[in-house]
Amino acid sequence: MNWKYCVLVAFVALSLSSCKTELDRFKSNYSLEITNEKNNWSDDDTVQISLVDDASMGADSIVWYQNARKLEDAEGNTLSRKLTNQPLGTLTYKAVVYRNNMVATAATSINRMNPAAPKIYNYNIVNTYPHDESAYTQGLEFHNGKLYESTGQYGESDVRITQVETGEVLEKKELGKDIFAEGLTILDDKVYQLTWRSRFGYVYDLNLNETDTFKYNQSKEGWGLCNDGEFLYKSDGSDKIWKLDPDTYEELEYIQIVSNKKTFEKINELEYVDGKIYANIYQENAVFILDPKTGALEGVLNMTTLKDQIPNWDKEDNVLNGIAYDKSTNRLFVTGKRWHKMFEIEITE
Repeated sequence: MNWKYCVLVAFVALSLSSCKTELDRFKSNYSLEITNEKNNWSDDDTVQISLVDDASMGADSIVWYQNARKLEDAEGNTLSRKLTNQPLGTLTYKAVVYRNNMVATAATSINRMNPAAPKIYNYNIVNTYPHDESAYTQGLEFHNGKLYESTGQYGESDVRITQVETGEVLEKKELGKDIFAEGLTILDDKVYQLTWRSRFGYVYDLNLNETDTFKYNQSKEGWGLCNDGEFLYKSDGSDKIWKLDPDTYEELEYIQIVSNKKTFEKINELEYVDGKIYANIYQENAVFILDPKTGALEGVLNMTTLKDQIPNWDKEDNVLNGIAYDKSTNRLFVTGKRWHKMFEIEITE
């Protein structure tokens, strides 16, 4: 081999190695330091965070995030955030550093528990209605007096409109055999439906004609879905509920469900009721009531005895999963996967 060629190859290899090493050094150079660290954080506290630049590499720009939400009012090497009305649980801060077309990320977090224990509620059954026992209920929502429902399982998934009093299916759109459908919600006359692990969702008009699809981003899977009249809220089977832009489908930020003792995973069906999110934890006989801004668990609706009404109830499969609120009549409904009944309930102390 020509010695000049060998030298050239060695030079190119060394150059590439040097470039890679420079990028690696850049990526590992930065870290975040909480300068007023403490064990218990309250709403009255302000967290102070500094970006540590070990090798004094500098930065062209720095973008700060809190729980995946870009902080438009933050800039520079330090961050100061008042914790009033901020999310509970693991509150994660991230700085993305840009320099000479290179990008580095540094993150840190604090933990905040709910200072108050949740109230425990019971329920009364007001009315009982028939429900399709073959429907593996994933999402349930009222709109203009009609009940929209999303059902799951591979080879069985669909989106449908039913008549509440009789359980009759008025309209149904079956999905592909490779689709496992999940939660559903309706906003601005658009029906949004999630899929489980396909990492995308469907959008329909009110007659169930498909008009769009959207992809997931940071959220892992599709589980539950609701809306507050402006934004969508999506659970993904983890301990997070993601806030989405209904037009761009961007995942703007997230909250966790937080009690005075712990956070909760397997967050499933969601429903927005009078300024609160009602959430079911998969395979639990309860409905959680939480603050959509902070994730604070404010109440737990104990529904343990409801399963006694369901002969085919199964703790692993045919579980409680389906919450619907008819705000025009102030009625709350629940059902489950392959339950033959749907219940109108009222919450009691």
